[in-house]
Amino acid sequence: MIRAAVAIAAALSLGACASLAPYGPLRGPGGQGFSEQRIENDRFRVTYSGVGAPGPVADMALLRAAELTLDQGYDWFEVTQRYIDGRPDSAGGVRPNVSVGYGSGSGRYGGRRYSSSGVGVGVGLNFSGPSPTSTLLEIRLGRGARPDDREAYDAREVRYALSGRE
Repeated sequence: MIRAAVAIAAALSLGACASLAPYGPLRGPGGQGFSEQRIENDRFRVTYSGVGAPGPVADMALLRAAELTLDQGYDWFEVTQRYIDGRPDSAGGVRPNVSVGYGSGSGRYGGRRYSSSGVGVGVGLNFSGPSPTSTLLEIRLGRGARPDDREAYDAREVRYALSGRE
């Protein structure tokens, strides 16, 4: 029992090593962080690459879009395209699964007939760590009053909500 507990603790520790890095620019291929590309004067493509669940990675992409909007002297941004690459379970961790099986058989053994049946239950654990996730946003920047569109965001409000900075 102690060996099983030690094995589980070791697997969880290894899984914790691969987690979403602190917010910042992308540092090389396969790394974590944001990058952006200007498409037109008021349009950008913002990408955030990370590890783990898609939600936090998408939040970091929105935060970068808000910062970029303010850095360019604009007030709001509209997400015109959104691509999310990652499985809902990409956060990793221990994911149990259960299987049930049934079997039966009959035959002869030394002149005697026999039959048997059985039911088995198996429990497995998946100790895989977090997997890569990315979010790509294409945004259009604007000044003045934010349009009444569910894909339009006030850059200052987004930055405050996701980073706590004014």
